[in-house]
Amino acid sequence: MKISTKGRYALRMLLDLAEHQEDGYIALKDIAQRQNISKKYLEQIVPIFNRFDILKTNRGYQGGYMLAKSPDKYTVGMILRLTEGSLSPVPCVEQDPVECDRSGDCPTLPVWKGLYKVIREYLDGITLQDILDQQRERYANNYVI
Repeated sequence: MKISTKGRYALRMLLDLAEHQEDGYIALKDIAQRQNISKKYLEQIVPIFNRFDILKTNRGYQGGYMLAKSPDKYTVGMILRLTEGSLSPVPCVEQDPVECDRSGDCPTLPVWKGLYKVIREYLDGITLQDILDQQRERYANNYVI
């Protein structure tokens, strides 16, 4: 499984919004500058999140974006599913029941099911808040005298 630029940038964008949630609505140009991502690219990602009510939008002079919910409500898995589609290593493991003609005799099906379970559990177990907390802890322990 390979995460595309869109998925990686979307995660960085939402992390930026989570980190600056106390600042109110954040302009895309500010996110783009801080994250070193093209504003045009972010403009392509925003509609995905607007469609699923992930973001609040404010137009005008003080306009911008903010998370619709607190950062602990958004998992990495949810964000990547919205931007990447499936997180499945192979198409058949998402089906219930598996529609593949070979599923009854497929020796590799348990491998793919196990991998898919690990991917889901891992990515759905990490929230934006978890990442922010981990980052703050890393910087808090990184001091020099």
